[in-house]
Amino acid sequence: MSMASGDEGPSSSPHKHTNRLANERSPYLLQHAHNPVDWYPWGKEAFEKAKSEDKPIFLSVGYSTCHWCHVMERESFEDEEIGKILSDNFVCIKLDREERPDVDKVYMTFVQATSGGGGWPMSVWLTPDLRPFIGGTYFPPRDHGRRPGLKTVLTRIMEQWQNNRPALESNGERILEALKKGTAVSANQGESPPLAPDVANRCFQQLAHSYEEEYGGFRDAPKFPTPVNLMFLMSYWCVNRSTSEGMEALQMTLHTLRMMALGGIHDHVAQGFHRYSTDSSWHVPHFEKMLYDQAQLAVAYITASQVSGEQLFADVAKDILLYVSRDLSDKSGGFYSAEDADSVPASGGPEKREGAFCVWTASEVRELLPDVVEGSTGSAILADIFIHHYGVKMQGNVNPEQDPHGELQGQNVLIVRYSVELTAAHFGITVEKVDELLAAARARLAEVRKSRPRPHLDSKMLASWNGLMLSAYAHVGAVLGDKDLLERAVQAGNFIKKHLWDAEQKIILRSCYRGDDMEVQQIYPPISGFLDDYAFVICGLLDLYEATLQTEWLQWAEELQLRQDELFLDDQGGGYFCSDPSDHTVLLQLKEDQDGAEPSANSVSASNLLRLSHYTGRQEWLQKSQRLLAAFSDRLTKVPIALPEMVRALMAQHYTLKQIVICGQKDAPDTASLLAAVNSLYLPHKVLMLIDGDADSFLCQRLPALSSMTQQGGVATAYVCQDFTCSLPVTDPQELRCALHRLHSSDL
Repeated sequence: MSMASGDEGPSSSPHKHTNRLANERSPYLLQHAHNPVDWYPWGKEAFEKAKSEDKPIFLSVGYSTCHWCHVMERESFEDEEIGKILSDNFVCIKLDREERPDVDKVYMTFVQATSGGGGWPMSVWLTPDLRPFIGGTYFPPRDHGRRPGLKTVLTRIMEQWQNNRPALESNGERILEALKKGTAVSANQGESPPLAPDVANRCFQQLAHSYEEEYGGFRDAPKFPTPVNLMFLMSYWCVNRSTSEGMEALQMTLHTLRMMALGGIHDHVAQGFHRYSTDSSWHVPHFEKMLYDQAQLAVAYITASQVSGEQLFADVAKDILLYVSRDLSDKSGGFYSAEDADSVPASGGPEKREGAFCVWTASEVRELLPDVVEGSTGSAILADIFIHHYGVKMQGNVNPEQDPHGELQGQNVLIVRYSVELTAAHFGITVEKVDELLAAARARLAEVRKSRPRPHLDSKMLASWNGLMLSAYAHVGAVLGDKDLLERAVQAGNFIKKHLWDAEQKIILRSCYRGDDMEVQQIYPPISGFLDDYAFVICGLLDLYEATLQTEWLQWAEELQLRQDELFLDDQGGGYFCSDPSDHTVLLQLKEDQDGAEPSANSVSASNLLRLSHYTGRQEWLQKSQRLLAAFSDRLTKVPIALPEMVRALMAQHYTLKQIVICGQKDAPDTASLLAAVNSLYLPHKVLMLIDGDADSFLCQRLPALSSMTQQGGVATAYVCQDFTCSLPVTDPQELRCALHRLHSSDL
């Protein structure tokens, strides 16, 4: 199967079929450019055809690294007979959910409401005016047991469209109306947000109830990393340090992060994290790697290092960014979206297999690591130590239950089975020696992996996910004081401004693409950004300001927030719509109410507004943040576990942000020492500012109270303030650390 997408390039063999998706830039749409289906992209041309021919629309939604999307394409969309039925009787639209999350969310809400489940590929049938009447997810091509095949489903829909159309349409209309009511989120005038300590306690209780004690994480299997849960628990610990619940929250977080780092979900050879684990011990993953997971996990791990002082967590955070810099970075400074789970095995053959790029046989490991280890018990070779440490077995270490298609037979997914100390004791060598040997072995395996056929790369660059990654480089760079990481963060900020910001119209663009000659390309017309593009980029810019203290990022964040308010704010009910309310092709005006694989844009906006009100002195942003939280109060009160990121924003409101103001010259060593003291601690309820004596600076203009703060005795000085009532100035970094530690302990 040739795919003109990502890193695979256009196929040289002539194609029997080519449809209009060949003109698109989305790697997912390009994967379907040679199906025998008359595909259209989402847009006016398809809608007009459906109206003029009075045909139902078949909308098929997925993304380029989705395993079951590949399966459905191979089985159904490459099938000539099914292709003909689709092309003759329907207007067929292919949609990349990552390009158009607004459209995806509307029809996914419909599918979940009518079928009780959801997921991708998503298959939905619509009237010519885009109203859904039947939906589902993956369909096999022909009837399979009790599951109807796509051919059967299409035939039934054609019959119903001919003979029973009014009933189909009115049923769809009824469901849509119910969804409009059921998904509405709003606050009454003057309504206050719920009480933060109560909501936070309930969120903690709900997470503790779903916590799996042995390996960490929040259900048995499949197990997802869910960084939003871990970040909430660390914030919760911060304000409940002296209670048993606070200690339990911390223990749950650190244990989960530790077990994930040791597990097979963590790529021990080439860094980064896979999408999720198919078992409860984090061992056998679904091998896809997503940019948004890397971004949020890097922040969670670096935060765990601040909280615990453990080097392991800082190392994992650096590891993740090493992977992203090497494998998901464009030379322009942008970040690619994902790497696929499937690839062609090194042994050859046309069939892609899940995990083929990542797994190892025991004999491969023995062949690659034959070196004798001097002084080890029983004259062990390097392979013996590696095999012992990473749980490699001759027959493979994957349980057949975790391998329904038999793709991993005889293969090993590396998982740390022993601590370095135990492995050292087992082979009678020092811990330092084991560290050195394992690092050398991993490097050798990484070299071998480079020669294997790579998985497909989705080289689409999304504003929202680039915003999340910008936050990750800024956070990790600031905590570690790593200039290279901070430079990479600035490069990412510049990339977003250059390629994903239309300065004339003052709008963020949703996506851009890697061209055939590695240049950055845009589609015309470009897709305008959605709420999550604004929210995640603004958050990234605020984090970049705190990491670099360059006010240009703060100024741009303010400009973007003003624009977000104009485009998406619900003046009536509070909070933000996910997409532009004036786009009439999007049938439901939704406000995302779940922090899942990614945080909800409303949750992130609640924090952004609060932080920006402190940087700009705009009181209306504090009020908008409170109104937003009030709009979601029903969900926050009943199921806060659905919105852990929003609970963090609610806590930040309640405990009020502290201003840490450093007066000093930006690059002076005494300023750097004070900043390092601030960055060494996890302070979820703070804003950091630098004043360098310029009374005309952005911050001094916005916040006149800052002008009275000066250096003491000519050295860099820190002020810790609440509502600009400040404690005594501090010039000693250690003293500042103690003051901040005390302050956050008194959040109780």
